Amino acid sequence: MTYCVGLKLDAGLVFMSDTRTNAGVDNVSKFRKLFTWEKKAERVITIMTAGNLATTQAVISLLEERLKAPADRAPSIMEAPTMFQVATIVGRTLRECVAEQAGDGPTSESPFGATLIVGGQIAGQKMCLFMVYPEGNFVEASDETPFFQIGETKYGRPILVRAFDKAMRMESAIKLLLLSFDSTLKANLSVGMPLDLHAYRADSLELGVQRRVEEDDAWYAQLSRDWGDALRSAFDGLPEYTL
Repeated sequence: MTYCVGLKLDAGLVFMSDTRTNAGVDNVSKFRKLFTWEKKAERVITIMTAGNLATTQAVISLLEERLKAPADRAPSIMEAPTMFQVATIVGRTLRECVAEQAGDGPTSESPFGATLIVGGQIAGQKMCLFMVYPEGNFVEASDETPFFQIGETKYGRPILVRAFDKAMRMESAIKLLLLSFDSTLKANLSVGMPLDLHAYRADSLELGVQRRVEEDDAWYAQLSRDWGDALRSAFDGLPEYTL
């Protein structure tokens, strides 16, 4: 399984993914699921992937291949005039890969399916964040739905719903994401370290901070311990139930 989250803030876009893939308890591997492209002062695009590994790798490989020979192929994500068109290209590529792997067309229940988060900004336009489904269609983040999760979403969702604020600082958003991942890591063995991060600042039109949080990261370990202590303290401070 996997877990990826994309947040849309006033200050920018923040992406985080785990790196674990598994085909049974005795076949666990690490693969990158967060990918970035940049044309400085013109556009920045980030894609995160969840689902069948062969499908997601095929999607990224096709997108990369079409960057190298755009004149002979469909428009590439680095030539599309809008982020909506970028999401359309990614969705079309995903649908193509799912159909090829499955043999008789994509469905959301297909074992060859995948879901993607696509975000970024093109010069002169607003930042955008999309979730692309296995069928190739997609939805865009809004004020009412300012973040997307894919993969093993349920364990890390409660803290996002309670604490996320689109006006928060990017540093606070990264801390929030790490706590969301901490809850998921503790509850589900199919999600694993290290974690990949990309924090894009609005209107910068260049790649932001990109970092890998390893298992032995001291700051993350302290954050996890402090969060556990704070939860226990909050629980102990709540009024007792009267029988």
